[in-house]
Amino acid sequence: MKPIACIDPAHRPDWDIFCTVVDNFGDIGVCWRLARQLQHEAGHAVRLWVDDLASFAALCPAVDRTLAQQTVQGVQVRHWPADWSTLEEVIPARRVVEAFACNLPDAFVQAMAASDAAPAWINLEYLSAERWVGDCHGMPSPHPSLPLRKYFFFPGFRDNTGGVLGEADLSARRDALQHDPARRQAAWAALGLTPPPDGTLCVSLFCYGGERVGDWLTALADQGQPVRVVVPEGLGATEAAHWCGQWPSPGWQGQRGCVSVVSVPFMAQEQYDSLLWLCDINLVRGEDSFVRAQWAALPFVWHIYPQDDSAHLDKLRAFLSLYQAELPAEAAAALTDFWLAWNHGVGIEPAWRGLMAQRLALARHARGWAAQLARRGGLAANLARFCESLL
Repeated sequence: MKPIACIDPAHRPDWDIFCTVVDNFGDIGVCWRLARQLQHEAGHAVRLWVDDLASFAALCPAVDRTLAQQTVQGVQVRHWPADWSTLEEVIPARRVVEAFACNLPDAFVQAMAASDAAPAWINLEYLSAERWVGDCHGMPSPHPSLPLRKYFFFPGFRDNTGGVLGEADLSARRDALQHDPARRQAAWAALGLTPPPDGTLCVSLFCYGGERVGDWLTALADQGQPVRVVVPEGLGATEAAHWCGQWPSPGWQGQRGCVSVVSVPFMAQEQYDSLLWLCDINLVRGEDSFVRAQWAALPFVWHIYPQDDSAHLDKLRAFLSLYQAELPAEAAAALTDFWLAWNHGVGIEPAWRGLMAQRLALARHARGWAAQLARRGGLAANLARFCESLL
């Protein structure tokens, strides 16, 4: 992955990134990674506005949920209050990111319009592999009454989209951990766990819960191979605890047959990356962990955020179509079967057996896919260049 080009610190750009936390951690997870990458790799000044600091603190323990303003890892973090008028005058940055159509405060939009030069105003959209995304990427949307234009910026996997987030040194850090037994042992210790015995299949579980978890754990038990399932606190951990006959208290562990399940605290993003790199297969959910599982260069399963109109299934199939393009037919079919079974919550046990039969082919493909991502420009660099073209 190419780093973001640095510029003269005296003329460094500035950013306002606005994020609302809807009902999960994906939105703030993406915004926090973007803010850090702009700051760390290029030294850009970034101000991140978040309406829910408590959720943010779960991902980044350094965040003090009681402070209206603080600096965390070089990024200025501001609480986005429900009543914007309680703040002092806020001068907009030269680049303004409205993450996932979160609707900027009217007063801030008025301040943008009153600026000597209109900021580059970006609506950062959700990630999708659907073909229409490339047609809409970069499209302007004039404000109905003010001299402003908002531009749609779509993350994606095709060359005509904005790419996906990934730090410049991400692949190197991943490979260093995966290929060094001492680093792996240290990473397990950081999770409060000992390394698994040889021959143990390690799986991480992060999902939206449901009966699928019990069905899948039963399938694991039926395969007869020792398995360690590591599950962060949340809906997946609750379902797994019930399957083990446990109460989902902090740090609980359970054993049923050959399946060992360990619960770990909700963790910072860096530590979650390590967990993904340590496991053999990763079950992930949403957008942020979906992308990080791809960077792990290992087989993974996506539990996509469900939508009432089933639009999420179109996104799922679009990604599968792209991801499977260079997979052997049997492996592609097994992957599709389990992903659909996992998301529908039915037919999980036979689909899991099929997936396991193709595990080696899927592992080879996952590494090749991650290498493809690395060869493409990352989202942060693409976004920075796009904004430069607007100013």
